[in-house]
Amino acid sequence: MTQEKYTIKQAITAKRIIKYFAKFQARVFLLSNGKLWNKWPGGFPIMVVRTKGAKTNKIRNIPLIHVHVDGLPVLVASLGGMPKNPSWYYNIKAHPELKISTIHDSGNYIAEEVSKEKKEELWPIICSIYPDYATYQNNTAREIPVFLCIKI
Repeated sequence: MTQEKYTIKQAITAKRIIKYFAKFQARVFLLSNGKLWNKWPGGFPIMVVRTKGAKTNKIRNIPLIHVHVDGLPVLVASLGGMPKNPSWYYNIKAHPELKISTIHDSGNYIAEEVSKEKKEELWPIICSIYPDYATYQNNTAREIPVFLCIKI
């Protein structure tokens, strides 16, 4: 089993920083129809996932690396390899109906968490799009959840 690279205290601090950056990035992306702030640091394209809060039912917009397999969006709940899942993971588990906006279009989807076997099949493709996911998985003992989104 992998040891955690980050302590809970480090994870809480990182989560706060990521939360504010992500909120701002998603807002700018959506207001500009994807023309501004459409890349993650390092030049990776993003998609903005709109979901409801698990407890609050408030609308949440989360920018994620635009990972896709056969044209279907894939959501990777990595939180940079922190020891806990990101908050949006629980939102999507509670409310799997979501909207995804990319630089090219937007649509409504149902997100389904994939099995461990399906994740093993998808993981090389996911990491070919964003190689840091492999590092993130190595930084945590938790199994990073993956969702496959089906258009509705």
